Amino acid sequence: MNLMQELQQIAVERDLSVDELIAELEQALAVAYKKYKGATGEITLRLDSNVKSGAVIEKEVVGELLDPSFQMSLEVARKYKEDAQIGDFIPVEVDPNAFGRIAAQTCKQVLSQKLREAELRRIHDQFSEKVGDVVSGTVARREDSSVLIQVNRHEIELPKREQVGTDDYRPNERLRVYILKIEETSRGFKVIASRSHPNLIRKLLEIEVPEIADGLVEIVSVAREPGQRSKIAVVSHDERVDAVGACVGQRGTRIQVLMDELRPEKIDVVPFSTDAKTYIINALSPAKVNTIKLDPENQSAYVVVPDSQLSLAIGRGGQNVRLAARLTEWKIDIRSESQAAEEKGKATS
Repeated sequence: MNLMQELQQIAVERDLSVDELIAELEQALAVAYKKYKGATGEITLRLDSNVKSGAVIEKEVVGELLDPSFQMSLEVARKYKEDAQIGDFIPVEVDPNAFGRIAAQTCKQVLSQKLREAELRRIHDQFSEKVGDVVSGTVARREDSSVLIQVNRHEIELPKREQVGTDDYRPNERLRVYILKIEETSRGFKVIASRSHPNLIRKLLEIEVPEIADGLVEIVSVAREPGQRSKIAVVSHDERVDAVGACVGQRGTRIQVLMDELRPEKIDVVPFSTDAKTYIINALSPAKVNTIKLDPENQSAYVVVPDSQLSLAIGRGGQNVRLAARLTEWKIDIRSESQAAEEKGKATS
């Protein structure tokens, strides 16, 4: 296999541009040649499939020969080219295999670095456009506390803080992740993904619901406790379109896609309202609300529910009211009818 064939193979394996790889290797070989010859000037080395060794050095034709590693006398130049003139550059075949062990090692190190830089640039270019979006991949392996997700030919990192405790992350399992950011480290660019970010649900819903893409339905707010439960507030900008119905889908088909992706997480879709009381009541669904009093100055709401609805309104471990508060950005204080009556009795006595 000649040098150009090897480059073609590397380019395919690393998913790199052949032209870019040739340029990087020419630079690496020039460094190795300078080390081999002990040269200090600028060296132009080209890969050339027309010569046996696969490489040529561009030597400058000079009147006074100072460094034969990259210069050539006019007399010698005219053996290569009859009408050569001072200032011309004459290509002279060189054999990279003859550069010596140290030079070859230098070449290998430089090429390795250049390949890595090219791949890192490619990763950055590919994923910089996907930050804030969802991509699909497969679980490749674990590395310390992180999970590495294979997306096309690249591995992106799902750190511990962005994982969901209920996910198994089994090898080769397909899953979708939210591209959070690209970090620049001492080792290059690193793509950070998330399975716990609220925007994962937002983006998945945008994918599944055409009415959102068309601007007919808008996701106003998302509150999420990853792996457990989420609440999504939506509004319709077309009176003919039911925002909640569009998101849930016929017989729940659309929202089921999200729950299958995020199982066992439960997802509640509620209608947004510009009226704070209505919005809070919707957010506390499926619990029923008797009365609600707002304190706008403190952005807080005093909510009374039937005795039978108290545990449902609060939710397991306070989850329902906690998510409703995050969704609406109102502090919510819940009381049952009997608790409210008792408090009122104490206040009047």
